[in-house]
Amino acid sequence: MPQRFPLVIFDWDGTLMDSTGLIARSLQAACGDLGLPIPSEDKAKHIIGLGLGDALRYAVPKLEPSGYRALAERYRKHFLAEDQNLPLFPGVRQALESLRDMGFTLAVATGKSRSGLRRAMESTGLANFFEASRCADETFPKPHPAMLEELLDELAMKVEDAVMVGDTTHDLQLAANAGMAALAVCYGAHPRSALEQHSPLGYFEDFSSLAAWLRTHG
Repeated sequence: MPQRFPLVIFDWDGTLMDSTGLIARSLQAACGDLGLPIPSEDKAKHIIGLGLGDALRYAVPKLEPSGYRALAERYRKHFLAEDQNLPLFPGVRQALESLRDMGFTLAVATGKSRSGLRRAMESTGLANFFEASRCADETFPKPHPAMLEELLDELAMKVEDAVMVGDTTHDLQLAANAGMAALAVCYGAHPRSALEQHSPLGYFEDFSSLAAWLRTHG
């Protein structure tokens, strides 16, 4: 049978990699280093997936734009001290291998920088699973639809042939802005109650159940 969604585009942090806790802690520590108000864990997690400017405006609203660079540098120092030890969520590697072997084309749309995604792919050994990827420092950040539109162009796919998989409202809004279907995982940065506001096709408590849905319905 022909596939409903021959192209599956994944977010990275909070969807494939269990990194949301480290991202939140690194932002909180960076704020502490600079004597800035420390955002709550929920507020720090909410920014995951956004471009740097949007993220910092939300997390530290009183910070002047001139301070973004210093805060970003402190954040990177804390994050890079631990990012090589970040695990994938259970079942991710096996599920991606299964989907690839079934003929799905896999891609990534992430709020990471290109250098950050490259490090993550090298540390996890997942690079060969993906045909294409877009990062926040290469085009307009989420939820602007450019990431998905560029991936569709590169892979010669139509929007109706693709589905976006993510753990945040930013991912789901990204898909909506591109006119693309979406699936939500509920184990990442944003709670299901927030994800439900965007009406994805399905909700999944673990990656294995997501993959099973794609094998059956995708």
